[in-house]
Amino acid sequence: MYRVSVGPWFGLHGVVCALLSGLVLLSICADPSEARARRSKWKPVTTDQRYADIVVDVNSGDVLRGTNPDATRHPASLTKIMTLYLLFEQIEAGKLKLSSQLEISPEAASQAPSKLGLKPGGRIAVEDSIRALVTKSANDVAVVVAEALAGTEDEFARLMTRKARALGMSRTTYRNASGLPDDDQVTTARDQAWLAMAIQDRFPKYYPYFSTPAFRWNGRTMRNHNRLLGRVEGVDGIKTGYTRASGFNLVTSVRRGKRHIVAVVLGGQSGGARDARMRELISANIMQAALNRTSPKVAEAPDAAVPTKRARVAAAAPVAAVDTTPAKAEASKTDIGATAAIPVPRPAPGSIEPIKPRLVKTLSVRPSTQVASAAPLALTPSMAAPAHTTLAVRTVDLPPPAPRPGQLGVLTVPMPQPAPAAETQRPQPQTYAVATAPATAPAPSAAAPSTRAKPRTGWIIQVGAFEAESEARERLSSVQEKASKLLAGSEPFTEPVSKGDKTLYRARFAGLKPDQAEAACRILKRSDIACMALRN
Repeated sequence: MYRVSVGPWFGLHGVVCALLSGLVLLSICADPSEARARRSKWKPVTTDQRYADIVVDVNSGDVLRGTNPDATRHPASLTKIMTLYLLFEQIEAGKLKLSSQLEISPEAASQAPSKLGLKPGGRIAVEDSIRALVTKSANDVAVVVAEALAGTEDEFARLMTRKARALGMSRTTYRNASGLPDDDQVTTARDQAWLAMAIQDRFPKYYPYFSTPAFRWNGRTMRNHNRLLGRVEGVDGIKTGYTRASGFNLVTSVRRGKRHIVAVVLGGQSGGARDARMRELISANIMQAALNRTSPKVAEAPDAAVPTKRARVAAAAPVAAVDTTPAKAEASKTDIGATAAIPVPRPAPGSIEPIKPRLVKTLSVRPSTQVASAAPLALTPSMAAPAHTTLAVRTVDLPPPAPRPGQLGVLTVPMPQPAPAAETQRPQPQTYAVATAPATAPAPSAAAPSTRAKPRTGWIIQVGAFEAESEARERLSSVQEKASKLLAGSEPFTEPVSKGDKTLYRARFAGLKPDQAEAACRILKRSDIACMALRN
């Protein structure tokens, strides 16, 4: 028998050779698509089929990027953003205080982790509930809130879904208040971005709770699961989420100077990969965001689930959801911008079209010494009548994108073609005349609703849209009787709006304060009158 003696140097050399051989094999077998994904900042860092993302410029409403933004996914604990939205709503309405004590039921205490470990029969303050939902993402606390606001979690989930519809989150359905696994509980990246903007616009006083770094309860300190807070410049919230079915989710709000974006990542493969992807989205898109806000704040549409006395009013409710904030960027400082808003369809699945549409054409009315009549304006070719007001029609060559529901579209005005002219002759802009009432026309009485096209201040509430202007006036009179004190000092008026080949008349009150408008809507909804508060 022969023995071969192997020295220590030869053994170490063999180990090194084996390692190098393994690295060579790995490089040969590596998927080239993964290498490309690492090199490209615009492609997902994961091949997981659950992955989706979106980045929205809050100031302009533009979608800066999106991957599967309208594909349905499971929200997991992002659900608690809507739970807090409804809780903030009750606090703002005065039905709860931050110091109010909420009862803990056996059902709430029996929820699966993550949880505070609440005991049945005990109580927890509203403010502690908020902090526990934001930091610990406590499922038992979510059920406590649901039962306090709606009696049962099932009923609360129905309220959550109704609120989602009112906000325009058409692809989101809630089945519980916590985000614990349920096959029917789904959302999209776009809907979550929309909710993140809505909760900031609606509750600026309570939104800062989402930046809570830690929460102390019964001697224990629980830190916020959002690892980007305090580590990435400008991050001010808002929520993380995870279940096995959803993957790792994150909704983030970032403010740097005047720029403000909201970004969503759904279906991350791990918490670290999700956070890394969010950092990448922030750094790649924050400098593209606008400096000034031109997009209107998110407003709720009338609740379609609330019954109304007249079926026709309920059918016209979607028109009431349209915000008529003028597009200031298209009007000069000396012009009074006049835009007409019409409902527009939701973008197709997978699209990354702007949430705020761009203007196609606008009308600008220059002030005149003549007083406009209460009758609708009639456009006729100009006959050089000095008593008429001149309309200057300007066009903007921007293709209209497909915005999400509840956002504004702009009525396109047909442009008559000028007569042929010599090449050396510069074409002159086409003008139109607006027919006005005689100077001797009687002024409308103070009690009668106004239809004059004039600037209005304060907030507006809309209480219906009707096919006949007389019906709109009747609604205004009825509403004044029901909420005379809350509407004191407001201006009732009707406003025509085109919907297809029909004209509807909106019944509105202007000149309200924000709290006054919201309080009036709460009172009117209890009387089965659809009401929506709009920032003028």
